[in-house]
Amino acid sequence: MSAQPEQAPRPPAPAAAAQLLAQLRADRRADTWVPAFERDWAKALEDSRHSYSLTPLHDVVRTWQLRVAAAPAVDAYMDSGRDESGFVELDDVLGTRR
Repeated sequence: MSAQPEQAPRPPAPAAAAQLLAQLRADRRADTWVPAFERDWAKALEDSRHSYSLTPLHDVVRTWQLRVAAAPAVDAYMDSGRDESGFVELDDVLGTRR
């Protein structure tokens, strides 16, 4: 029997953060992504120190892996020349927030 529920995600590989950071540094978005990753990592590291859990660090790695994986699709969408000027503002639909 396993102590973890079946739906629990697997933790990233021990070197996943270092590999991800190397990948971010090689990307054309490195100027913005590397500082953002380092900021998220530092916050997660501090949270882990207080909680004695690696979950915040795993969450940062998973989130950034998904961002990197989605980047080509976002680039393709942005490069497609779609005009988004005809959309309605969310505040117009929802009204003013209190």
